[in-house]
Formats: sequence, C-alpha cells, structure tokens
Amino acid sequence: MKDIIAFVLAGGRGERLMPLTRDRAKPAVPFGGIYRLIDFTLSNCINSEIYKIFIVPQYKFLSLARHLRDGWNIFRPELGHFLTILSPEQREDLSWYKGTADAVYRNFYYLEREKVNNILILSGDHIYSMDYRKMLSFHREKDADLTISVFQVPISRASQFGIIEIDQNYKVIGFEEKPAKPKPIPNNPKKAFISMGIYLFKIEILKEILYDDAKKDDSSHDFGKNIIPSMVYGPYKVFAYPFKDENRSYYGQDEQEDYWRDVGTISSYWQAHMDLVAVSPIFNLYNETWPIRTFHEIHPPAKTVFSKESSKDRERMGIALDSLISPGCIISGGRVNNSVLSYSVRINSFSEVDQSILFSYVEVGRYCKIRRTIIDKGVKLPPKITIGYDREEDEKRGFFVKDFEPPFVSENNWITVVPKEYKF
Repeated sequence: MKDIIAFVLAGGRGERLMPLTRDRAKPAVPFGGIYRLIDFTLSNCINSEIYKIFIVPQYKFLSLARHLRDGWNIFRPELGHFLTILSPEQREDLSWYKGTADAVYRNFYYLEREKVNNILILSGDHIYSMDYRKMLSFHREKDADLTISVFQVPISRASQFGIIEIDQNYKVIGFEEKPAKPKPIPNNPKKAFISMGIYLFKIEILKEILYDDAKKDDSSHDFGKNIIPSMVYGPYKVFAYPFKDENRSYYGQDEQEDYWRDVGTISSYWQAHMDLVAVSPIFNLYNETWPIRTFHEIHPPAKTVFSKESSKDRERMGIALDSLISPGCIISGGRVNNSVLSYSVRINSFSEVDQSILFSYVEVGRYCKIRRTIIDKGVKLPPKITIGYDREEDEKRGFFVKDFEPPFVSENNWITVVPKEYKF
C-alpha cells in the first residue's frame, strides 16, 4: 500500500452532538468507554496497511491533538510512515477552511510531495470496520477516476443521506443529496445505496477538480455538494464500491448485518453504544482479527464492591449487567445495567444506572437513579439525584434534553445529556 495516502477530515464542529462537542472536536468525542471516534478510522487505516496519514483539524482540536500525540505515536519515519496533523495555516489566504474540499485543496502541496497516485478521503467520526485494500483493488480494476464506498439502507431511511444511483456494473450514474424519493438499488426496490463519505481518487484527477472548484465563487467547496456531483455528471469514470464489513469475520455468518454508523446526533450516538452492550452486539469490539487501537490511560482494574453475603444491607450490592466497564471504575454497592462506563467512574451504594453513558471521572452519589442519560467528563452527582425520569425537571436543571430521531425510538422518547463538569 505504498501508492496511497489517507487524508482524514477531522475539523467538524459536530453541532448536533452538543454539548459533547462544546469543548472538543467531533472526532475527539469519547466512544465505547476507552476510545475516541477517530480511533475507528485510524485503526482501519493501520489494519489496511496504510501508513501515510494526514489529519486536518480546525474546530477546538486541542483534545484531539493530545489524543493523537499520546495514542498514535506508532509510526516509523525511516520507512516513510507518518501521521501528520495539518493545522489550518491560511496558506492560500487569511480565511479558514470553507468546506471539506477546500481543506484538501489548501493542503495539496503536501499531498503532491508524497508522490502517490491515489488519495483516500476519510471522515474521522464514523464507526465501522473496513479493509481499504479491497476498495483500492476495485478502484484499480475499474480504472476509476473516483470510487465511492456505498452502504445499503432501507429505502424508508435513505432520504437522510446522499444517494448513489448505479448501473449493473456499479458505475455511478446519479447522485442526490437527501432526496425525498431515493433511487433504489437495481433489482432491489427495498434498499438504496448511500454514500459513506469515503472517496478514493486518482490524485491527478482530484487536483484538476479541486483547482477548478477553488475558482468558483458560487461553490460551497464541499465534496458532497460540489465535487461528487460535478464528477458524476461530468466526463469522469466514477464507480461505487459496495461496503464489505470486516466485523463480519468475527462472527463467520453471512447473515450478520453490516455495520456503519454516522454518530452525528445524540440519538445515533446513544444507540451506537446500546449496540455495543447488546447480548449479541452488531458491532463487536472484541474482534481480534481487526483490532481497534487507542491511547490506554493508566488505571487499576475495575472493581465491584459488596455482595449479598458481604453486606449487612441485602439491597446494597455492586453489580454490572450487560455493560462495558472501563479500568479504574468502582461499582460500590450500586447497580449498572446496559450502560457504558469510561475510565474511573464511581457508582456509590443503592444507586441505579440504566441505559446510560458515563464519561471519565463521573461520580454517582448514593441513592441516585440515572436512566437513558449521557454524563460528560468530571461530573459529581450528589446523593438522591434522579435524571432521565422527568423531562421537565431535567430541563429546569439546565441539562440538554434531546428527542430521539428516526429510526431510533425509546419508550420515553428522549435522552438527557449532562454537560462536562456540570456543578449541582
């Protein structure tokens, strides 16, 4: 894989994930207890033997930069390998990046210096397992100017995404952004192909397109809005590569559902965590053939305290069921169900945490009841606090209360988010 370079777009504001993105870029948002969102894209690169990676941040990227420094300093410069952060430097003019395509255009100088023929454009905030080598083989076989990775979704949900229309040979013949009536896959009227935001270009073609787009005052300088349509309806060879899920290899079952999630909203972010704690998770973190790398903080093992036999009060029992519990956590006489606990969370006696996501250094006081709640880093809950049961009360406290969005539904139809370091 010496003839390819990955360009990871990591500057998203993630406004629909507020308040989780209030103090950090979207790719730096914690996920699955010990990871950050960007870890999944970078792990796909390493597992695919792509060792030349540029990352382009913009919005509040200090947390992201620290994570990359601490967790991804694994490359061998003497072999030509690198992970380099291309901070916005106003190289062309004094403005910031105007769009995803503009971010690549302004850094094209660095891409050309690497002398590769293919560039892989990736988002730093999606959850999936993918071997990019297979996509590159398809790209070369078709002699494509651009290959777009596509994912099947039910036609009823497809209008939320950019829709790729193909012919029988997977040549892209149409592209629409969030159409009211999505075009189905040939011979499969119940499904549609959506763009995953994964683009593989011949580098000389991308240069031509980007330099032409940069001259247009009426362009948003965005891949989805401008670059992709101009190539699909122009004199270029554009093909769709059907996503192949490496997560499937863990199960060895053809019927296992392919998994790709854009966790761009609070409800999709919450649901992706519930996918992890399911008895038979759709996305499995324990796939040894496709490991997810990250920076591992130094913490002691997780611990549960008090059992029925050791406690004088028979209701005081430290227990976690169907949950992910990270190192450093202490469940001291409380109960955790269907939840994800990040580093060094403490659950005190007689408290209940259900279907929730707790970030690092959260402490839940005695007799608290937490349900369908995301609690950001460093929050200390006093005793007898209830969250996620009374929407009006949650809103009065100044918490962020978010409605579920289709197709995600819940019996109480909302999720509560407690901001970082909230003071009671």
